[in-house]
Amino acid sequence: MGRWEPNARGRLAKAALELYGELGYEQTTVAEIAKRAGLTERTFFRHYADKREVLFDGSSALQELFATAVAEAPKSVAPIDAMMAGLEAISTAFDGRREHSRRRQAVIVANAELRERELIKLASMSTALADALRRRGVAEPTASLTAEAGIAVFKVGFELWLMAPEEREMGQLMRESLAELRAVTAHGYAIP
Repeated sequence: MGRWEPNARGRLAKAALELYGELGYEQTTVAEIAKRAGLTERTFFRHYADKREVLFDGSSALQELFATAVAEAPKSVAPIDAMMAGLEAISTAFDGRREHSRRRQAVIVANAELRERELIKLASMSTALADALRRRGVAEPTASLTAEAGIAVFKVGFELWLMAPEEREMGQLMRESLAELRAVTAHGYAIP
């Protein structure tokens, strides 16, 4: 495949994920990624700052989608219900991407540097969500607590979705995770 062929960014991302799975993240070089994609290293660096950013491409768009859905939820809903509107919105962004997400998450879980990067991205997302809630008129500490709860629901729901059979949709798992959080906070949890 020649360098002039379209979708260089997608080809690089595909090649990187394949190589990370085959060789491991640490052992994979940018040169190998570019070669697998049929591109040059220079082309790689036009699209990505470094090899870890390949795994986090799209996280800014996901954060924007989440925060916008929270901000634009009906004004009459409670902050946690606005958060659920955001969770529903980002769930649709993952449609048809379960296998890709599973492979990506396996690479992240296997590498401490990538796990740290993932936590930084989630912290940034929480800040954006709290800002969206404050723009809705939600005061502190409610805005920050709701944002953190939303991130917790996202993390748990996402992990459940990765492990779930194909017929389980992410939105349903997010709703179930939020319902579980509501149950725990409303009634407590008794150890059997």
